[in-house]
Amino acid sequence: MKSYFIDTNYFLRLLLKDEERQFNEVYLTFQQAVNQEIKIFTSTIVFFEIYWVLSSFYKKDKLKIIEYLKKILKMDFLEIENRFILRETINIFEKHNLDLEDCFNISYANNLNADKFSTFDKKINSLLSNI
Repeated sequence: MKSYFIDTNYFLRLLLKDEERQFNEVYLTFQQAVNQEIKIFTSTIVFFEIYWVLSSFYKKDKLKIIEYLKKILKMDFLEIENRFILRETINIFEKHNLDLEDCFNISYANNLNADKFSTFDKKINSLLSNI
């Protein structure tokens, strides 16, 4: 079975539906994956790029970005590294006023059973002291 790496702009076309021709191509690719004709996968870096582009270039608000990122994580036909950690990341991000990267690091440390999260970041320390 062929496997395709899915980059940031592919996800953006699917989520935003702003380029019809490209959206159609993405839709067909994802449909092939749903039908198990191909395997698709992406990386944690792409996940963060999606967040960055949606927030900085498209000026989407936090709730809309969370909605988009949750859609990606629900795609069970998509292989994405750290899916569990990314889900936990989104849960933290949704509830707290932290950057997505900080939420990921908290989730990652938690997943690895870190005894301590060493940082001078006041927002993170405040959150961790309340958990």
